[in-house]
Amino acid sequence: MKAALSKLTKAVIDRPGVTGTAIGLSRGKPCLKVYVKDRRAAGRIPSRIDGHRVEVEETGTFKPR
Repeated sequence: MKAALSKLTKAVIDRPGVTGTAIGLSRGKPCLKVYVKDRRAAGRIPSRIDGHRVEVEETGTFKPR
């Protein structure tokens, strides 16, 4: 799954509105996550990478403390 995460990150991290990627859970099962500022940034993000489910999560804008 780590290799799939690396592949996903390289594919999406420079897209406008994407704030990060991670390995997470969806319905109790492992998945890959793409964090976006808002859903409009989710356009063309793959639903699967190397057989692993990709889920988009809206986080808003991250602000430094």
